[in-house]
Amino acid sequence: MSAQDRVIKKWLETNTFHHSEFWDLRELVRAKEEAGLTISLCIPTLNEEKTIGKEIIVFKSELMDRYPLVDELAVIDSGSTDRTLDIAKSYGADTYLSSDILPAQGSKPGKGENLWKAIHQLKGDVICYVDADIKNIHPKFVSGLVAPLLYREEIQYVKAFYDRPLAVSGGIRPSGGGRVTEILVRPLFSLFFPELTALMQPLSGEYAARREVLETLPFPIGYGVETSHLIDLYQAHGLAAFAQTDLDKRVHRNQSTIDLGKMSFGILQTFLNRLRHYDIVANLPEWEGLFRQIQAEGRTYDMLNHRIVEEERPPMVTLPEYQKRHGK
Repeated sequence: MSAQDRVIKKWLETNTFHHSEFWDLRELVRAKEEAGLTISLCIPTLNEEKTIGKEIIVFKSELMDRYPLVDELAVIDSGSTDRTLDIAKSYGADTYLSSDILPAQGSKPGKGENLWKAIHQLKGDVICYVDADIKNIHPKFVSGLVAPLLYREEIQYVKAFYDRPLAVSGGIRPSGGGRVTEILVRPLFSLFFPELTALMQPLSGEYAARREVLETLPFPIGYGVETSHLIDLYQAHGLAAFAQTDLDKRVHRNQSTIDLGKMSFGILQTFLNRLRHYDIVANLPEWEGLFRQIQAEGRTYDMLNHRIVEEERPPMVTLPEYQKRHGK
């Protein structure tokens, strides 16, 4: 067994958890108070009226009203054209338009933009991000992620992993999911950052981290935000800074292969940018950010060009507005 494999094996034994270990929410509240931490929950949204209401109801009733584990529950929206914001507000969430936060910095499209601006807007010492399209929502999507941060000071960033059944006609097929991870990200990690292969689902949209970490990280505004976080934090603190929690199952809508291609193209750009930044690979060429796909209909073949440029926001702590608001 190689030295890297030994590191991975030990980490899997000590830093991989199951949500059932943290079933006692009253005990988690005690641990939070003892640690002197506050927790903000951020749900980034774009047209999620079908699922956002249930998420707010579950999180607010169980993790704020019944057990005060979460101190702040906020929706950061990219400009929904449906009733997402109205529904979220009616059930008690704080609601913000991403474009209204840090107006001097302008507004850019992308989920990463919402996550970045949440650091400025929210107050918690720990920020937990949960996607808005989860159909089997449960308090464990928050409690299972924040718990390792409450009990172990050396842990900085906790990722979720789970089975991701594909919704198909006739019911749920209990397999599949994580396609971009297994086809793109895991092979790249295996080549360049082998220890990061210990993370079961590096692209999961559910994770919790300490503010003092998030504020120091640059944020790609699009698909590459999770990948960049992992590489940057790993380069600074090593695998020991991470933990992961098994949440059993996550049911949500699945993207088409065409959309997964766009996602992969954005992630690949972010990955190559990190190789360049850390001088891991020399003489990488510049790229134009044009993703080309071919669509066939009968004997007609059309080229579909998508311009996808993984622009990055700077570390939040470098902004004067943030320094003023949070006393940095």
